[in-house]
Amino acid sequence: MNRRHFILSASLAGSAGSWLSAAAQAQSSATPVLLVLGDSLSAEYGLKRGEGWVPLLERRLVQEKIAAKVVNASISGETSSGGRSRIAGLLAQHKPTHVVVELGANDALRGLPLSNTQENLLQIVQASQKAGAKVLIVGIQVPPNYGSDYMRRFEGVFEQVASKTRSAVVPFLLRGVADGPDAADLFQADRIHPTAAAQPRMLDNVWPTLKKVLTEK
Repeated sequence: MNRRHFILSASLAGSAGSWLSAAAQAQSSATPVLLVLGDSLSAEYGLKRGEGWVPLLERRLVQEKIAAKVVNASISGETSSGGRSRIAGLLAQHKPTHVVVELGANDALRGLPLSNTQENLLQIVQASQKAGAKVLIVGIQVPPNYGSDYMRRFEGVFEQVASKTRSAVVPFLLRGVADGPDAADLFQADRIHPTAAAQPRMLDNVWPTLKKVLTEK
């Protein structure tokens, strides 16, 4: 091979490498990014890493052959106000195509006004949608000792935000866990945080609706 042909071959090889790199980046950017914004229920509180419902979700996506990158931005103790203060930065950093909002339980534990919780959730969802992300709201319910009126109004917060923003909603993350016949065996010693055995049930509560949101055109 003469020098001219060598230079031409090297140039073509370099161009091919650039094309492949560009194609790989394009493919990577096309992969959906799922941001989970939650509290201790999604942050694996008291569990070994990998036991929570969010890591189980990552495995489910692989099993179902659904390409998506999961970013778990959940923090133990997080309130709806905390999530509202963080959402802009998370959207800018991760550029999610989908956002799962699992917040509100700590608002209830702290006795925060329901109107504040609703407004915070509304702002989180609207900011996510403005950034181009589809949103799934994951609701929670409070124990009976809060009173039937508060229980009803708290549960309604999630449905109202979902209705106003036309978002998908899972009414109760802990369905079949907190209200099941074996509830006593599915919570840690604090009686607040579910055990590892409860996590698959939590995922099963979220999965049907989340799968629909992820796969709809």
